[in-house]
Amino acid sequence: MPPAIPAAETSEAVAPEAAAAAVSEAAAAAGPAEDAPVALARPRLTAVLLMAGSCLPILGAVLIAPVLPKLQDHFAATPGADALAPMALTIPALSLAVMAPFAGAIIDRLGRHRLLVIATVLYAIVGTAPLWLDSLPAIVASRVLVGIAESAIMTCCTTLIGDYWSGKQREKYLALQAMCASISATAFFALGGAAGSAGWRAPFWAYAVGLLLAPLLGLYLRPAAGRAQVVAATAAGATEAEAAAGTRTPLLRRLLAPCALTFFSAIVFYTVPVETSFLLDDLGTTAPATIGLCTAIASVATVVGAVAFTRLTDRAERLLPAVLALCALGFGIIAVADSVPLLVAGAVVNCLGGGMLLPTLITRTMVLLNAADRGRGTGLWNSAFFLGEFVCPLILLGVAKPAGSLAGAVGVLGAAALAVAAGLAVLRARRRPAAATA
Repeated sequence: MPPAIPAAETSEAVAPEAAAAAVSEAAAAAGPAEDAPVALARPRLTAVLLMAGSCLPILGAVLIAPVLPKLQDHFAATPGADALAPMALTIPALSLAVMAPFAGAIIDRLGRHRLLVIATVLYAIVGTAPLWLDSLPAIVASRVLVGIAESAIMTCCTTLIGDYWSGKQREKYLALQAMCASISATAFFALGGAAGSAGWRAPFWAYAVGLLLAPLLGLYLRPAAGRAQVVAATAAGATEAEAAAGTRTPLLRRLLAPCALTFFSAIVFYTVPVETSFLLDDLGTTAPATIGLCTAIASVATVVGAVAFTRLTDRAERLLPAVLALCALGFGIIAVADSVPLLVAGAVVNCLGGGMLLPTLITRTMVLLNAADRGRGTGLWNSAFFLGEFVCPLILLGVAKPAGSLAGAVGVLGAAALAVAAGLAVLRARRRPAAATA
Protein backbone atom coordinates (compact mmCIF):
# COMPACT_ATOMS: atom_id res chain seq x y z
CA MET A 1 0.00 0.00 0.00
CA PRO A 2 1.42 3.41 -0.87
CA PRO A 3 2.13 5.73 2.05
CA ALA A 4 -1.07 7.41 3.13
CA ILE A 5 -1.31 11.11 3.95
CA PRO A 6 -1.29 11.46 7.74
CA ALA A 7 -4.66 13.11 7.92
CA ALA A 8 -4.51 14.01 11.59
CA GLU A 9 -1.58 16.30 10.80
CA THR A 10 -3.80 18.28 8.48
CA SER A 11 -7.54 17.87 8.47
CA GLU A 12 -7.69 19.66 5.11
CA ALA A 13 -4.94 17.80 3.23
CA VAL A 14 -7.43 16.53 0.67
CA ALA A 15 -9.45 19.74 0.30
CA PRO A 16 -9.03 21.67 -2.95
CA GLU A 17 -9.13 25.09 -1.36
CA ALA A 18 -5.58 26.28 -0.70
CA ALA A 19 -6.64 28.75 1.98
CA ALA A 20 -8.54 26.13 3.94
CA ALA A 21 -5.58 23.79 3.65
CA ALA A 22 -3.26 26.44 5.08
CA VAL A 23 -5.60 27.05 7.99
CA SER A 24 -5.78 23.32 8.63
CA GLU A 25 -1.99 23.05 8.63
CA ALA A 26 -1.82 25.77 11.24
CA ALA A 27 -4.42 23.98 13.32
CA ALA A 28 -2.43 20.77 13.10
CA ALA A 29 0.68 22.53 14.31
CA ALA A 30 -1.19 24.10 17.23
CA GLY A 31 -3.12 20.96 18.16
CA PRO A 32 -6.66 19.96 17.21
CA ALA A 33 -9.63 21.93 18.41
CA GLU A 34 -11.69 19.83 20.79
CA ASP A 35 -15.33 19.48 21.67
CA ALA A 36 -16.41 20.81 25.03
CA PRO A 37 -16.09 18.06 27.66
CA VAL A 38 -19.19 16.30 28.92
CA ALA A 39 -19.91 16.39 32.65
CA LEU A 40 -20.26 12.75 33.76
CA ALA A 41 -21.93 11.87 37.05
CA ARG A 42 -20.05 8.56 37.31
CA PRO A 43 -16.98 8.82 35.06
CA ARG A 44 -15.30 5.67 36.36
CA LEU A 45 -18.42 3.54 36.02
CA THR A 46 -18.98 5.00 32.55
CA ALA A 47 -15.45 4.03 31.55
CA VAL A 48 -15.83 0.50 32.95
CA LEU A 49 -19.08 -0.06 31.05
CA LEU A 50 -17.62 1.23 27.78
CA MET A 51 -14.54 -0.94 28.19
CA ALA A 52 -16.74 -3.97 28.91
CA GLY A 53 -18.83 -3.25 25.83
CA SER A 54 -15.68 -2.90 23.72
CA CYS A 55 -14.59 -6.39 24.78
CA LEU A 56 -17.72 -8.09 23.43
CA PRO A 57 -16.59 -8.10 19.77
CA ILE A 58 -13.25 -9.56 20.89
CA LEU A 59 -15.13 -12.37 22.62
CA GLY A 60 -16.84 -13.13 19.32
CA ALA A 61 -13.52 -13.25 17.49
CA VAL A 62 -11.62 -15.73 19.69
CA LEU A 63 -14.04 -17.57 21.98
CA ILE A 64 -14.85 -20.50 19.70
CA ALA A 65 -11.39 -20.87 18.16
CA PRO A 66 -10.41 -23.73 20.51
CA VAL A 67 -13.55 -25.75 19.69
CA LEU A 68 -13.51 -25.39 15.90
CA PRO A 69 -12.14 -28.95 15.38
CA LYS A 70 -14.94 -30.36 17.53
CA LEU A 71 -17.51 -28.26 15.68
CA GLN A 72 -16.19 -29.51 12.35
CA ASP A 73 -16.21 -33.13 13.52
CA HIS A 74 -19.80 -32.82 14.77
CA PHE A 75 -20.99 -31.64 11.35
CA ALA A 76 -18.62 -33.83 9.32
CA ALA A 77 -21.56 -35.20 7.31
CA THR A 78 -22.62 -31.68 6.24
CA PRO A 79 -21.50 -30.83 2.68
CA GLY A 80 -18.78 -28.18 2.77
CA ALA A 81 -18.17 -28.56 6.49
CA ASP A 82 -14.43 -28.05 5.99
CA ALA A 83 -15.12 -24.51 4.74
CA LEU A 84 -18.20 -23.67 6.81
CA ALA A 85 -16.69 -24.50 10.21
CA PRO A 86 -13.81 -21.98 9.92
CA MET A 87 -16.30 -19.42 8.61
CA ALA A 88 -18.12 -19.64 11.94
CA LEU A 89 -15.02 -18.01 13.44
CA THR A 90 -14.16 -15.47 10.73
CA ILE A 91 -17.53 -14.40 9.36
CA PRO A 92 -18.38 -12.02 12.26
CA ALA A 93 -15.32 -9.91 11.42
CA LEU A 94 -16.41 -9.63 7.77
CA SER A 95 -19.98 -8.86 8.80
CA LEU A 96 -18.72 -6.22 11.23
CA ALA A 97 -16.55 -4.63 8.54
CA VAL A 98 -19.45 -4.44 6.08
CA MET A 99 -22.04 -3.16 8.53
CA ALA A 100 -19.99 -0.72 10.65
CA PRO A 101 -20.50 2.28 8.31
CA PHE A 102 -24.26 1.72 8.39
CA ALA A 103 -24.17 1.44 12.18
CA GLY A 104 -22.30 4.74 12.27
CA ALA A 105 -24.93 6.46 10.12
CA ILE A 106 -27.72 5.09 12.32
CA ILE A 107 -26.19 6.23 15.58
CA ASP A 108 -25.64 9.74 14.21
CA ARG A 109 -29.39 9.86 13.52
CA LEU A 110 -30.87 7.91 16.44
CA GLY A 111 -28.24 8.33 19.12
CA ARG A 112 -25.50 6.13 20.49
CA HIS A 113 -27.04 5.14 23.81
CA ARG A 114 -30.25 3.52 22.59
CA LEU A 115 -28.60 1.55 19.79
CA LEU A 116 -25.87 0.29 22.12
CA VAL A 117 -28.42 -1.23 24.50
CA ILE A 118 -30.44 -2.81 21.66
CA ALA A 119 -27.32 -4.20 19.98
CA THR A 120 -26.07 -5.72 23.24
CA VAL A 121 -29.35 -7.59 23.73
CA LEU A 122 -29.28 -8.77 20.10
CA TYR A 123 -25.68 -9.87 20.59
CA ALA A 124 -26.72 -12.12 23.50
CA ILE A 125 -29.65 -13.64 21.61
CA VAL A 126 -27.88 -14.47 18.35
CA GLY A 127 -24.60 -15.28 20.10
CA THR A 128 -26.20 -18.07 22.12
CA ALA A 129 -28.24 -19.36 19.14
CA PRO A 130 -25.77 -22.23 18.37
CA LEU A 131 -26.74 -23.76 21.73
CA TRP A 132 -29.94 -25.03 20.13
CA LEU A 133 -29.22 -24.90 16.37
CA ASP A 134 -28.57 -28.26 14.70
CA SER A 135 -27.57 -27.01 11.27
CA LEU A 136 -24.08 -25.78 10.41
CA PRO A 137 -25.34 -23.29 7.77
CA ALA A 138 -27.79 -21.94 10.37
CA ILE A 139 -24.95 -21.51 12.85
CA VAL A 140 -22.92 -19.60 10.27
CA ALA A 141 -25.98 -17.41 9.58
CA SER A 142 -26.29 -16.69 13.30
CA ARG A 143 -22.63 -15.67 13.29
CA VAL A 144 -23.38 -13.15 10.56
CA LEU A 145 -25.95 -11.59 12.89
CA VAL A 146 -23.36 -11.61 15.69
CA GLY A 147 -21.10 -9.52 13.47
CA ILE A 148 -23.91 -7.04 12.79
CA ALA A 149 -24.53 -6.64 16.53
CA GLU A 150 -20.78 -6.29 17.12
CA SER A 151 -20.53 -3.54 14.52
CA ALA A 152 -23.10 -1.48 16.42
CA ILE A 153 -21.53 -2.20 19.82
CA MET A 154 -17.98 -1.33 18.81
CA THR A 155 -19.01 1.77 16.87
CA CYS A 156 -21.20 3.03 19.73
CA CYS A 157 -18.56 2.42 22.42
CA THR A 158 -15.78 4.13 20.49
CA THR A 159 -18.04 7.03 19.50
CA LEU A 160 -19.14 7.54 23.11
CA ILE A 161 -15.51 7.68 24.21
CA GLY A 162 -15.08 10.47 21.69
CA ASP A 163 -18.25 12.16 22.96
CA TYR A 164 -17.54 11.95 26.67
CA TRP A 165 -13.84 12.88 26.76
CA SER A 166 -11.43 15.11 24.88
CA GLY A 167 -7.70 15.77 24.57
CA LYS A 168 -5.42 13.70 26.81
CA GLN A 169 -8.36 12.02 28.54
CA ARG A 170 -9.70 10.80 25.21
CA GLU A 171 -6.27 9.42 24.29
CA LYS A 172 -6.10 7.72 27.69
CA TYR A 173 -9.42 5.94 27.30
CA LEU A 174 -8.80 4.97 23.67
CA ALA A 175 -5.52 3.41 24.79
CA LEU A 176 -7.37 1.71 27.65
CA GLN A 177 -9.85 0.34 25.13
CA ALA A 178 -6.99 -1.23 23.15
CA MET A 179 -5.44 -2.57 26.36
CA CYS A 180 -8.71 -4.16 27.48
CA ALA A 181 -9.16 -5.71 24.04
CA SER A 182 -5.70 -7.31 24.25
CA ILE A 183 -6.23 -8.65 27.77
CA SER A 184 -9.71 -9.95 26.97
CA ALA A 185 -8.47 -11.73 23.83
CA THR A 186 -6.09 -13.81 25.94
CA ALA A 187 -8.69 -14.41 28.65
CA PHE A 188 -11.44 -15.38 26.20
CA PHE A 189 -9.16 -17.78 24.36
CA ALA A 190 -8.42 -19.54 27.66
CA LEU A 191 -12.12 -19.46 28.59
CA GLY A 192 -13.10 -20.99 25.27
CA GLY A 193 -10.57 -23.77 25.67
CA ALA A 194 -11.70 -24.55 29.21
CA ALA A 195 -15.40 -24.47 28.35
CA GLY A 196 -14.75 -26.52 25.23
CA SER A 197 -13.87 -29.53 27.39
CA ALA A 198 -17.60 -29.78 28.13
CA GLY A 199 -18.46 -29.89 24.42
CA TRP A 200 -18.32 -27.60 21.40
CA ARG A 201 -21.57 -25.84 22.35
CA ALA A 202 -20.48 -24.83 25.86
CA PRO A 203 -18.42 -21.70 24.94
CA PHE A 204 -21.48 -20.11 23.34
CA TRP A 205 -23.01 -19.65 26.79
CA ALA A 206 -20.54 -16.80 27.31
CA TYR A 207 -22.53 -14.63 24.90
CA ALA A 208 -25.29 -14.45 27.51
CA VAL A 209 -23.17 -11.84 29.31
CA GLY A 210 -24.83 -9.34 26.98
CA LEU A 211 -28.09 -9.80 28.89
CA LEU A 212 -26.29 -8.80 32.10
CA LEU A 213 -24.49 -5.84 30.54
CA ALA A 214 -27.41 -4.33 28.60
CA PRO A 215 -29.43 -3.19 31.68
CA LEU A 216 -26.30 -1.56 33.15
CA LEU A 217 -25.66 0.28 29.89
CA GLY A 218 -29.26 1.44 29.85
CA LEU A 219 -29.23 2.63 33.46
CA TYR A 220 -25.85 4.30 33.81
CA LEU A 221 -24.88 5.61 30.37
CA ARG A 222 -26.39 8.86 29.21
CA PRO A 223 -26.60 10.44 25.76
CA ALA A 224 -23.99 13.14 25.22
CA ALA A 225 -26.58 15.77 24.37
CA GLY A 226 -25.51 19.37 24.21
CA ARG A 227 -21.90 18.60 23.30
CA ALA A 228 -20.40 21.62 21.53
CA GLN A 229 -19.20 21.49 17.94
CA VAL A 230 -15.61 22.24 17.07
CA VAL A 231 -15.39 26.02 16.56
CA ALA A 232 -12.41 27.03 18.68
CA ALA A 233 -9.92 29.32 17.01
CA THR A 234 -6.45 27.92 16.46
CA ALA A 235 -3.25 29.31 17.94
CA ALA A 236 -2.41 30.66 14.47
CA GLY A 237 -5.28 33.11 14.79
CA ALA A 238 -7.82 31.38 12.56
CA THR A 239 -11.42 32.54 12.78
CA GLU A 240 -14.17 30.21 13.91
CA ALA A 241 -15.40 29.81 10.35
CA GLU A 242 -11.90 28.96 9.16
CA ALA A 243 -11.33 26.52 12.02
CA ALA A 244 -14.51 24.71 11.04
CA ALA A 245 -13.49 24.53 7.36
CA GLY A 246 -12.30 20.92 7.76
CA THR A 247 -15.76 19.83 8.90
CA ARG A 248 -17.24 21.06 5.59
CA THR A 249 -15.10 18.62 3.67
CA PRO A 250 -17.17 15.51 2.81
CA LEU A 251 -16.62 12.82 5.40
CA LEU A 252 -15.45 10.20 2.92
CA ARG A 253 -12.80 12.54 1.57
CA ARG A 254 -11.63 13.40 5.07
CA LEU A 255 -11.30 9.75 6.06
CA LEU A 256 -10.13 8.14 2.81
CA ALA A 257 -6.43 8.28 3.71
CA PRO A 258 -6.89 7.43 7.42
CA CYS A 259 -9.10 4.43 6.57
CA ALA A 260 -6.65 3.17 3.94
CA LEU A 261 -3.86 3.43 6.50
CA THR A 262 -6.05 1.72 9.12
CA PHE A 263 -6.78 -1.18 6.74
CA PHE A 264 -3.07 -1.74 6.23
CA SER A 265 -2.30 -1.30 9.92
CA ALA A 266 -4.96 -3.86 10.88
CA ILE A 267 -3.09 -6.43 8.78
CA VAL A 268 0.08 -5.47 10.66
CA PHE A 269 -1.72 -5.63 14.01
CA TYR A 270 -3.29 -9.08 13.54
CA THR A 271 -0.42 -10.90 11.87
CA VAL A 272 1.28 -12.08 15.06
CA PRO A 273 -1.89 -13.15 16.94
CA VAL A 274 -3.21 -15.02 13.90
CA GLU A 275 -0.01 -16.60 12.58
CA THR A 276 2.09 -17.35 15.70
CA SER A 277 0.92 -20.96 15.99
CA PHE A 278 1.73 -21.63 12.32
CA LEU A 279 5.13 -19.96 12.59
CA LEU A 280 5.94 -22.08 15.64
CA ASP A 281 4.76 -25.18 13.82
CA ASP A 282 7.19 -24.39 10.98
CA LEU A 283 9.95 -24.39 13.60
CA GLY A 284 8.84 -27.81 14.84
CA THR A 285 6.97 -26.63 17.94
CA THR A 286 3.47 -28.09 18.14
CA ALA A 287 2.85 -28.45 21.88
CA PRO A 288 -0.34 -26.49 22.76
CA ALA A 289 1.14 -25.37 26.09
CA THR A 290 4.18 -23.85 24.37
CA ILE A 291 2.07 -22.15 21.73
CA GLY A 292 -0.25 -20.76 24.42
CA LEU A 293 2.67 -19.44 26.44
CA CYS A 294 4.22 -17.71 23.42
CA THR A 295 0.88 -16.13 22.50
CA ALA A 296 0.38 -14.92 26.07
CA ILE A 297 3.84 -13.30 26.14
CA ALA A 298 3.05 -11.43 22.92
CA SER A 299 -0.32 -10.35 24.34
CA VAL A 300 1.40 -8.87 27.39
CA ALA A 301 3.63 -6.83 25.07
CA THR A 302 0.51 -5.47 23.36
CA VAL A 303 -0.84 -4.34 26.73
CA VAL A 304 2.47 -2.68 27.58
CA GLY A 305 2.40 -0.84 24.27
CA ALA A 306 -1.12 0.44 24.89
CA VAL A 307 -0.10 1.73 28.32
CA ALA A 308 3.02 3.33 26.87
CA PHE A 309 0.91 5.23 24.34
CA THR A 310 -0.55 7.44 27.04
CA ARG A 311 2.91 8.34 28.38
CA LEU A 312 5.09 8.80 25.32
CA THR A 313 3.34 11.60 23.44
CA ASP A 314 0.55 14.15 23.55
CA ARG A 315 0.21 14.25 19.76
CA ALA A 316 -0.70 10.91 18.21
CA GLU A 317 0.38 11.86 14.68
CA ARG A 318 3.99 12.26 15.85
CA LEU A 319 4.04 8.65 17.03
CA LEU A 320 2.76 6.74 14.01
CA PRO A 321 5.92 6.48 11.83
CA ALA A 322 7.97 5.25 14.79
CA VAL A 323 5.25 2.76 15.80
CA LEU A 324 5.04 1.27 12.30
CA ALA A 325 8.84 1.08 12.16
CA LEU A 326 8.83 -0.83 15.46
CA CYS A 327 6.26 -3.27 14.06
CA ALA A 328 8.41 -3.68 10.96
CA LEU A 329 11.45 -4.45 13.12
CA GLY A 330 9.51 -7.19 14.89
CA PHE A 331 8.48 -8.68 11.55
CA GLY A 332 12.09 -8.63 10.43
CA ILE A 333 13.19 -10.59 13.50
CA ILE A 334 10.39 -13.12 12.96
CA ALA A 335 11.36 -13.53 9.30
CA VAL A 336 14.93 -14.59 10.14
CA ALA A 337 14.13 -16.45 13.37
CA ASP A 338 15.54 -19.99 13.45
CA SER A 339 14.55 -20.73 17.06
CA VAL A 340 11.54 -20.29 19.28
CA PRO A 341 13.15 -17.71 21.62
CA LEU A 342 14.15 -15.50 18.68
CA LEU A 343 10.68 -15.78 17.16
CA VAL A 344 9.09 -14.85 20.48
CA ALA A 345 11.45 -11.87 20.75
CA GLY A 346 10.31 -10.67 17.33
CA ALA A 347 6.67 -11.16 18.33
CA VAL A 348 7.21 -9.12 21.50
CA VAL A 349 8.83 -6.25 19.58
CA ASN A 350 6.02 -6.30 17.01
CA CYS A 351 3.25 -6.46 19.60
CA LEU A 352 4.83 -3.65 21.61
CA GLY A 353 4.39 -1.49 18.53
CA GLY A 354 0.97 -3.00 17.87
CA GLY A 355 -0.23 -1.98 21.32
CA MET A 356 0.56 1.64 20.46
CA LEU A 357 -0.68 1.33 16.88
CA LEU A 358 -4.38 0.83 17.58
CA PRO A 359 -4.93 3.86 19.90
CA THR A 360 -2.70 5.99 17.66
CA LEU A 361 -4.85 5.25 14.61
CA ILE A 362 -8.21 5.88 16.27
CA THR A 363 -6.95 9.02 18.06
CA ARG A 364 -5.73 10.48 14.76
CA THR A 365 -9.11 9.73 13.19
CA MET A 366 -11.08 11.26 16.08
CA VAL A 367 -9.28 14.56 15.48
CA LEU A 368 -11.04 14.81 12.11
CA LEU A 369 -14.55 14.25 13.46
CA ASN A 370 -17.06 16.49 15.21
CA ALA A 371 -20.10 15.52 17.25
CA ALA A 372 -22.40 15.51 14.22
CA ASP A 373 -20.45 12.96 12.19
CA ARG A 374 -18.50 11.08 14.85
CA GLY A 375 -20.71 8.00 14.57
CA ARG A 376 -20.32 7.70 10.80
CA GLY A 377 -16.61 8.41 10.99
CA THR A 378 -16.06 5.82 13.71
CA GLY A 379 -18.11 3.32 11.71
CA LEU A 380 -15.92 3.84 8.66
CA TRP A 381 -12.80 3.42 10.79
CA ASN A 382 -14.11 0.19 12.33
CA SER A 383 -15.03 -1.08 8.88
CA ALA A 384 -11.49 -0.51 7.60
CA PHE A 385 -9.92 -2.06 10.68
CA PHE A 386 -12.00 -5.23 10.82
CA LEU A 387 -11.82 -5.71 7.06
CA GLY A 388 -8.05 -5.70 7.50
CA GLU A 389 -8.44 -8.30 10.25
CA PHE A 390 -10.52 -10.51 7.95
CA VAL A 391 -8.13 -10.42 4.98
CA CYS A 392 -4.93 -10.65 7.07
CA PRO A 393 -4.53 -14.46 6.89
CA LEU A 394 -5.64 -14.50 3.24
CA ILE A 395 -3.00 -11.97 2.23
CA LEU A 396 -0.23 -13.74 4.12
CA LEU A 397 -1.29 -17.04 2.60
CA GLY A 398 -1.13 -15.50 -0.87
CA VAL A 399 2.31 -13.98 -0.27
CA ALA A 400 3.76 -17.09 1.42
CA LYS A 401 4.09 -19.09 -1.79
CA PRO A 402 6.12 -16.55 -3.80
CA ALA A 403 8.07 -15.60 -0.62
CA GLY A 404 8.96 -19.25 0.00
CA SER A 405 7.44 -19.58 3.48
CA LEU A 406 5.09 -17.95 5.95
CA ALA A 407 8.09 -16.36 7.68
CA GLY A 408 9.12 -14.93 4.33
CA ALA A 409 5.63 -13.46 3.88
CA VAL A 410 5.94 -11.83 7.30
CA GLY A 411 9.25 -10.34 6.18
CA VAL A 412 7.60 -8.89 3.07
CA LEU A 413 4.90 -7.32 5.26
CA GLY A 414 7.63 -5.90 7.48
CA ALA A 415 9.29 -4.27 4.47
CA ALA A 416 5.95 -2.77 3.44
CA ALA A 417 5.36 -1.44 6.97
CA LEU A 418 8.81 0.14 6.99
CA ALA A 419 8.13 1.79 3.63
CA VAL A 420 4.82 3.23 4.88
CA ALA A 421 6.53 4.48 8.05
CA ALA A 422 9.21 6.22 5.99
CA GLY A 423 6.59 7.77 3.71
CA LEU A 424 4.62 9.12 6.66
CA ALA A 425 7.76 10.58 8.22
CA VAL A 426 8.73 12.33 4.96
CA LEU A 427 5.23 13.74 4.45
CA ARG A 428 5.11 15.06 7.99
CA ALA A 429 8.53 16.67 7.62
CA ARG A 430 7.41 18.42 4.42
CA ARG A 431 4.26 19.77 6.06
CA ARG A 432 5.99 21.35 9.02
CA PRO A 433 7.32 24.39 7.09
CA ALA A 434 3.93 24.85 5.37
CA ALA A 435 2.12 24.77 8.74
CA ALA A 436 4.58 27.26 10.22
CA THR A 437 4.12 29.62 7.25
CA ALA A 438 0.33 29.36 7.50
